[in-house]
Amino acid sequence: MTPLWTSAEIEAATGGRASASFEVSGLTFDSREAGPGDLFVAMPGTATDGHAFVDQAFEQGAVAALVSNAVTGPHVLVADVADALTALAIEARRRTEAIVIGVTGSVGKTSTKEALAAALARSRKGPVHRSVKSYNNHTGVPLSLARMPRETCFAVLEMGMNHSGEIAALTRLVRPHVALVTAIASAHIEQLGSMEAIADAKGEIFEGLEKEGIAVIPEDTPYRDRLVRAARGHAGRTITFGRNEEADVATMQAARSDAGGSLVTARLVNSELTFTLSQRGDHWISNAMAVLAVVEAVGGDLGAAGLALADLGGLKGRGQRHRVSVTGGEALLIDESYNANPASMAATLASLGDEALSGRRIAVLGPMRELGPDAEAMHEALAGPVREARVERLVLVGAEMRGLAQALDGEIESVIADNVEEAARLVEAIIGPGDVVLVKASNSVGLAGLVDRVAGVDRVAGTN
Repeated sequence: MTPLWTSAEIEAATGGRASASFEVSGLTFDSREAGPGDLFVAMPGTATDGHAFVDQAFEQGAVAALVSNAVTGPHVLVADVADALTALAIEARRRTEAIVIGVTGSVGKTSTKEALAAALARSRKGPVHRSVKSYNNHTGVPLSLARMPRETCFAVLEMGMNHSGEIAALTRLVRPHVALVTAIASAHIEQLGSMEAIADAKGEIFEGLEKEGIAVIPEDTPYRDRLVRAARGHAGRTITFGRNEEADVATMQAARSDAGGSLVTARLVNSELTFTLSQRGDHWISNAMAVLAVVEAVGGDLGAAGLALADLGGLKGRGQRHRVSVTGGEALLIDESYNANPASMAATLASLGDEALSGRRIAVLGPMRELGPDAEAMHEALAGPVREARVERLVLVGAEMRGLAQALDGEIESVIADNVEEAARLVEAIIGPGDVVLVKASNSVGLAGLVDRVAGVDRVAGTN
C-alpha cells in the first residue's frame, strides 16, 4: 500500500527535521481521531495546544507527530506547525493528478459536497477524496488537502468563510478545476454587512480556478449576474443550475415520491436524466441540479450519479433521521442541528410540513447566529414558515427566540427553554408515538447534544 507521506517527503515539503524514518497512512490534528498509521499534527490553539495531546495520539496508534517542540517518539520538528500543514497541503495539490472541485455557498455546501462525492464515487473511475465534516476553514482545508491520497481521481473540497478574503486565500490553495457556489443567503451578514457582500465573498472561489476552469453558479438567485461577473477572467466556462428553466442545468419536472423524496427529470447541457432523489425538500432538488451540473462538466457517469442521489443517507446535523423508541411506539427525530439561517430554516420547516405522520409536528428551534442588527426581525419572521409547516408544538431555546414566540401570539403551543439541557428534558417529556421532531439551530447553540440525548447516541469523549 502506497503511504500517504514518508518522513523524507514531510521533511522536503515543510523544511523540517525528522527524528526517524517512518511512513504514515493518515493525518489528523484531533487527538481523539488519531489511529494506527496516522501523523498527528500538533496544532497550536487559543485554548489548548496540540503538543499537550501528542502522547494521547501515540497511545491511540499514531506513528509520528508534526511538532514545533521536540517530543518523545517519531516526529518531524518544524518552526511553525500551521505553516508546515499548509506546506503539506501545497505539496499534496502539486503532486495530484485528480480533478479538483471546490464547493462553497451560504447554505447546502456540506450536503452538496457529500452528494457530489457519492455521485463521482459511483462512477467508479477511481478513488474520490473529500473534505470530512465541515473542515472548510484556514486549518480544515489544508488538512483536507494534506490527507489526499496520491491515487485520487476526484477531490471534492469545501470552502467556508466568515469574512471577505477568506475564500480567496483558500481557493488559491485548492486550485479547483471546477468551482461551485450552491446558494447565496444571509449567513454571516453580521460580519459582511449586505447580501451583495456575501455574494462577492462567495464569488472569490473563482479566483483560484485552474486555466480553463469551470464556474458553476445558481440561476435561482438575485445575485446570479454578480456571480457571473465574479467568474469572468477566471473561468473558461460558466454553467448555471436551478429550477428556473433558463438555467443550463434545470429541473423540468419534480414530483413527490412515495418514499418521501422526489422523482425528478432534469435537462442537462447535453442530455436529460430522470432519477429518484432520496432527500426530502425542494432545497435538495436545487442541490441535485448542482451535483449533476458538476458531474456532467467533469465527464462523470450521469446515470451512476442518479443512482447515488437515490441512495443518499442523512448526514449528522444535516437531515439525519433517528427512530426513537417512546411509550406506545416510535417517533422520528430529524437532526438539522448543525447550522441555521433564514433560508435553511424555511427550507427545513417546509420539509417538516411535508412529512407523513400519525402524530404531531414538533419543532425544536434555536437561534440563528451572525445575522447582525436585523437578527430580531429575522427570528420573528420564522413565524410564517412555522405556520406553513403546520407545527403543533414548539420548543424554543434561548432568549433570542422570544420574538418568534411573541410573533406567533399563542397560535402554537410553545415553551422557551433557557438552555439545551432543559430543552432536551422538555422534548423527552412531550414526544409521543408517531411524532416527527425537527431540531434546528446554529451549531454554536449546541442542539447536537439534544439530538444525541433524545436519540440515545453515544458521543466520542475527549478534550482536544
